[in-house]
Amino acid sequence: MEKLYYEKPYVKTFEAKVLDCRPGKDGLYEVVLDRTAFYPEGGGQPSDMGRLGEAAVLDVREKAEEIVHITDRQVFAGSTVTGIIDWERRFSHMQNHSGEHLLSGIVHKHYGFDNVGFHMGKDEITVDFNGVLSWDQIEAVETEVNKIIWENVPIRESCPSKEELSVLDYRSKKELSGQVRIIEIPGGDVCACCGTHVTNTGEIGIVKVTGLTKYKGGVRISMLCGKMALLDYQKKQNSVSGISVLLSAKSDEILGAVEKLKEEGLKKESRLNQLSKELFEKKVMEYPVSEEPLLVFESGLAPAELRQFCTMLYEENKGSIVLVCSGEEDMYQYAIGSRSVDMRQLSKTVNSRLNGRGGGSAKMAQGTFHAFMQDIKKVFQEELKGE
Repeated sequence: MEKLYYEKPYVKTFEAKVLDCRPGKDGLYEVVLDRTAFYPEGGGQPSDMGRLGEAAVLDVREKAEEIVHITDRQVFAGSTVTGIIDWERRFSHMQNHSGEHLLSGIVHKHYGFDNVGFHMGKDEITVDFNGVLSWDQIEAVETEVNKIIWENVPIRESCPSKEELSVLDYRSKKELSGQVRIIEIPGGDVCACCGTHVTNTGEIGIVKVTGLTKYKGGVRISMLCGKMALLDYQKKQNSVSGISVLLSAKSDEILGAVEKLKEEGLKKESRLNQLSKELFEKKVMEYPVSEEPLLVFESGLAPAELRQFCTMLYEENKGSIVLVCSGEEDMYQYAIGSRSVDMRQLSKTVNSRLNGRGGGSAKMAQGTFHAFMQDIKKVFQEELKGE
């Protein structure tokens, strides 16, 4: 098997002889060629896609030393086919894989942390390190990485002998045997790798870190390179511009404008909560003290207000069980509570009769009834009046 994706990684079309074509899963076919430019999934890098003649190549896997192309139709054994690589997809993978090497290499160089996980997804690349980094540290790494990109240094591939490898300082996620392929970026990284890479760092374009979270005792970094980074920037710039217009603030001032808006919103929310409490206190006083269950319908209540009103009613002994509903037609939000009766089983019972969903604690349950007002009243009479 001639692996053109290593020998000639920039080849977009090639011809090959079909050695085998066998039925695969789900009506697909498994095609084996004498040579291929299609990269099989491995090392965190997704496989190439494209075409073999009229057949679409949907996936490529390495199985038992064969490169297997998963196609949507049969390709006849013994024939010669033209392979066409989805180049935009491949080049994006090359940009992102080379960018990940640079970032992982610089992190290892300065902090000694190892890359213990790498995933190249549709929307982002994630890299896991076995040590903790701050945002300031990863921004410094990002700056150094992009400096090497702008210097446009060559990315070298080699397959050292066993003797040469024994004295070479290189990164690797696991112990390796047999022929080892080394990818070297001068000043940036030396790493064992089976993926595809650009020839010079300038082709990466840019590396942008988009996220940093703690993960399994270390950190997970989200990043984008090249075209993916550009598209992400364009999308975020559109969002920033839209927010800028809505807030009547310059783009570089929207953070302060949002903080001010949030502060004003919290003050208004606090005032509304106080007014709601005062209103509910007055409403509670309208109901007499009673040991009978109480059913109340109130319009326009949010779930938190339902809980608040229900709690105030049963704590003021306005009913042994209090059911408060808010809604219209055949959809009602509800809260049901009591100082003495366990609400968990009771809520299950009324939910089953009123096509409801929800639950809660012994003191209070909350949810939704898909039922009309008259049905709720009927179930209330039949189930709760008997408590």
